[in-house]
Parts: sequence; C-alpha cells; structure tokens
Amino acid sequence: QGMGHIWLDDLSCTGNEDTLTQCRAQPWGQNNCNHGEDAGVVCSDANITEETQIRLTNGSNHCAGRVEVLHQQQWGTICDDSWDLKDAKVICRQLGCGTAVAALGHAHFGQGLGPIWLDEVECTGIETTFSQCNLGSKGLHNCNHEEDAGVVCSGGHEGKPGPQQRGLSRPGWWD
Repeated sequence: QGMGHIWLDDLSCTGNEDTLTQCRAQPWGQNNCNHGEDAGVVCSDANITEETQIRLTNGSNHCAGRVEVLHQQQWGTICDDSWDLKDAKVICRQLGCGTAVAALGHAHFGQGLGPIWLDEVECTGIETTFSQCNLGSKGLHNCNHEEDAGVVCSGGHEGKPGPQQRGLSRPGWWD
C-alpha cells in the first residue's frame, strides 16, 4: 500500500496511449479511494534486475527541473557536457511531459547534492526512454555540481505533484 495523496481514480485506458496522461480519469487529485485500492502493473518483458528511476527537481512544476537519476539507492545528477535538446526530448517523453522546450545547463535549477552519475550523455531524440540513450559509464565525469543538467518540457501543469519520477527499463544498465 502506498502513502500520501492518491492522484488518479477511475483511470480508463484503451491500450493505444503512450502515457497515462492520455487516458481518461477523474480530475487530478479527485478520488474516492483508499490505499487498499492502490493499483500496480507487471510488464510482460519485465526481466529488470534493478529498478532505476529518473526525476526532475527544483523546477516550477513537475515537468521542469534538474534531472536526477537514482543509482544504488542514491539520487545523483547529470553533467551538462554535451547536454542538448535531443537529450531533453527523451527525458520529457519518458516522464509524459510533452516535448522539450529547453535543455539547460550551468545548474539552472540549482546545484544538486550527492554524486554526479552521468556525463557526456548522447541521445538521438527518438528513444522512448532515457536508458536507451548512450549514457556512458556511471560515476565517471569531469564535472562539478555547477554543471548540473536540467530540462523544461511543454507539458507542465501547476498543481500536479513533484518531483516527477518514472522507472527506466534497460536491464543491466547499472550492473
């Protein structure tokens, strides 16, 4: 069972949607549920050995902020070296936040804490998830937190929870 707010109720998807935001549901945050009714999924090719998550923090809404990745139960940042709109586009797509409006560096959303997990990230812009990009080696970088990467996506709506988090689905990426 979860804790805290229940954000979605009466969710109805046809199966053709790319994200949950495209499914019908009660207005965000309106529900008549309790945590005994929390939903979950099991994916058909879910041979993921370690669930990895990504989030945007310190932005004005859930679709803007510093990009952070969870590894070894610790959130860390991404260096802005080679960070561009193609990288931001994949982040926005994975988070269900529309298209990328800006790929920002120089710790635009403030300096993160903890490790810098990624540097020299290279996405083509057509990847479905960030883990499909060329992410290089975890923890190897020539950066400091003054170079933390951020994104602004087109789909931000005030009133939704933040930070936004979604799992990555590339088995073995952190192994």
